[in-house]
Amino acid sequence: MQVCMRRMRFPRLEFGPGCGHVPAMANLIDLKANAPRPRHPEKQSRPDSPVLRKPEWIRVKAPGSKGYSETREIVKSRGLVTVCEEAGCPNIGECWDKKHATMMILGEVCTRACSFCNVATGKPKPGVEADEPARVAEAVAEMGLHHVVITSVDRDDLEDGGAMHFVHTIEAIRAASPGTTIEILTPDFLRKDGWENRVIDARPDVFNHNLETVPRLYLSIRPGARYFHSLRLLQKVKDRDPNQFTKSGLMVGLGETKEEVMQVMDDMRSAGVDFLTIGQYLQPTRKHAPVDRFVTPDEFKAYEEIARAKGFLMVSATPLTRSSHHAGEDFARLKAAREALNAGKPV
Repeated sequence: MQVCMRRMRFPRLEFGPGCGHVPAMANLIDLKANAPRPRHPEKQSRPDSPVLRKPEWIRVKAPGSKGYSETREIVKSRGLVTVCEEAGCPNIGECWDKKHATMMILGEVCTRACSFCNVATGKPKPGVEADEPARVAEAVAEMGLHHVVITSVDRDDLEDGGAMHFVHTIEAIRAASPGTTIEILTPDFLRKDGWENRVIDARPDVFNHNLETVPRLYLSIRPGARYFHSLRLLQKVKDRDPNQFTKSGLMVGLGETKEEVMQVMDDMRSAGVDFLTIGQYLQPTRKHAPVDRFVTPDEFKAYEEIARAKGFLMVSATPLTRSSHHAGEDFARLKAAREALNAGKPV
């Protein structure tokens, strides 16, 4: 049916009382203005991926102990950020109960968009918090830590990628708590023109940089990174300071094959990596990369045996293994393994 537009009559819209032919100003309310910012803006348009039911060996108790509450209070009172909370680590209850917390410096917004990670992504606030190294050092001293792990978001917006902030944090911890050993878990410093050398020269006790997954999956899992650049970073640490312990980690359950994992082990050993961690990938939300499968405890045990045979001084391979899980105890074992090797004893 055709409609003649000329003969149609539309009511005149009037805004406000008694305005005649001149409408009053309309007040428009932006209902989205006060909406919370998405944690991962770049993932909002992705279709939801399925979430597999976790097997019994993955499940952990919800945190709530006295030690957990005390650690949380120390962290919050000093305005600090931890990767334990930001990344949704399943071991947070166990670690915080023992006053073990992995401090995350350089803010809480990452400039990368890795499909496995739950840390908030986007554009960080300009610059860095100059007093953050001191606040971290004060918390380390207050908790009486024998070993501390310091990590960060990626800060591609900074000229040095945050390298000097790492250096200042290491120096502040050494001044406030001389007996504490320091482990750092760094970004890759991609395209940062040698700034990583300043971090290496600060001589942390352990320099950790995770390869995360096998090369074939980098484009979908770690798109902003480059596998061989990350491998080269670990090798550069050994080239510059052979006595510095190096460490790297892998997630499994993303669709990798056993042969691919073994090849990454060989690559790590070629770069002189001392300590390997392997853990099960757990999907943070439906917008993140899906879990391909849950690797069984027996398979993790086999990975550990293979890695030890390839010459790693220390291996941690369990479903709930994370880079900083039991880091203090593992560091003690790592030192003992090197001493045994230097003494000609079996590791």
